[in-house]
Amino acid sequence: MTKKVRVRFAPAPTGTMHLGNIRTALINFIFARQKNGTFILRIEDTDPERNFDPSGTTIIEDLKWLDLMYDEGPGIGGPYAPYFQSERTILYEEKLKILQEKNLVYRCFCTQEELEKKCQRQRALKLPPRYDRTCLQLTKEEIDQFLAKKRLFVWRFKLNHHQTIEITDLAHGTVRFDLNNFSDFPLTRQNGSFTYLFANFVDDMVMQITHIFRGEDHLSNTAVQAALFSAFNRPLPIYWHMPILCNTDGKKLSKRDFGFSLRDLKEAGFIPEAINNYLAIIGGSFEKEIMSLATLIKTFNFDNLHTTGRITYDVEKLKWINRKWIDQYKPEELLQQCRPLLEAVYPTAKKIDDKKLNSLLQIIKTDMTTLNDCVSALAFYFEKPAISFADIAACINNKNMIIVSHIIKNNLSFLADATQFVDRLKQAAKQKNISLKELFWFVRLALMGTTKGPGIHELISMLGAQESQQRLKHALTILHTNQP
Repeated sequence: MTKKVRVRFAPAPTGTMHLGNIRTALINFIFARQKNGTFILRIEDTDPERNFDPSGTTIIEDLKWLDLMYDEGPGIGGPYAPYFQSERTILYEEKLKILQEKNLVYRCFCTQEELEKKCQRQRALKLPPRYDRTCLQLTKEEIDQFLAKKRLFVWRFKLNHHQTIEITDLAHGTVRFDLNNFSDFPLTRQNGSFTYLFANFVDDMVMQITHIFRGEDHLSNTAVQAALFSAFNRPLPIYWHMPILCNTDGKKLSKRDFGFSLRDLKEAGFIPEAINNYLAIIGGSFEKEIMSLATLIKTFNFDNLHTTGRITYDVEKLKWINRKWIDQYKPEELLQQCRPLLEAVYPTAKKIDDKKLNSLLQIIKTDMTTLNDCVSALAFYFEKPAISFADIAACINNKNMIIVSHIIKNNLSFLADATQFVDRLKQAAKQKNISLKELFWFVRLALMGTTKGPGIHELISMLGAQESQQRLKHALTILHTNQP
């Protein structure tokens, strides 16, 4: 019988979820759902210097916002609780003791300064920087002397440098590691806490994780953790070392790159459906690119994965996907998302009922790339546009200004019927032999302060005949006052 799939997302509680984190969580979630497995959240908080969000609140809220809910983890529990590494110290101590009994670890008393000097010397000799096992050669008497002096130490795992480790990677196939190329690595820190490498391994082993999906940059970690699985005579999980997300310069995404963190994208008005969609298809080839999470679960092919180490994060592609998803939003969904944004900028938005606001949003929806765009797209509705004669002159030929002025003025009374108003403008433009474009540009400029935007019918419908007439009259006044 095939063992039930168990995958985990194990971030550090730094307070910031970056896109690499999100993609890792997403891929694990998709795999678990596709294989009817279990998706686990485990908080790796063994390093106090990185714990800016000790309770993992941001991580949990972000996963919920993305609809990537876990089956075991903080707040939910599960058979392998607790799910914070800081609360699992006793377990790590037990496993360390087993390694001590097997004589597979030793105390290392080397200071950080001493280790750095060794590395510098090795680099100078053009040798790979590797721990030289100085402390492995210590006698019992020397060790006792160091302990008596209360000299700080770490426990290092003693690698078998004659061993070759093999792992199975979904993209790379069988990957072999010659342990002669790796250093004995620390399992503890000098303060007695456990390292990421060891705690991570113990939890994966104890929680019976069957598949581990993480970034390509963890490949070397996998080699030494595989050695630990071997030491405990336990089967290895199956891996996928996913390509690293890079910017357009080919460098790993950093805080300087827009969209590095989920917070950046949320504040910029990107929506969870689009973020999931983009991160799932990035670097791949899909016949249909706009897919819901449910569709991704059905269609994502884990049997045909790319082996490239890096893929480029393309903000413009993400914007395109976000725009497509906004266009698919049901009216009530868009209203729910945009109302708070509009009310935060325009207090009068609070007085507009849902029906009216919904009609406004549906008209400008196609102009929205992000949710935040509703604020700028509807600015003209909440605030009268400030236009100048220079604005008018930029869209109307000087010789046609008088004609445009007369046509608009003569048809203001027909604004109550937007269709009739537009039809009369078309007829007048033809009779006067002037560009209809100039007429429409002037009307749109008067109504919203720009020559680009919704159609004239929609603008009049949005603003109402009375407000439209006032704005057109104001624009005519500017034209008459400044006309030579």
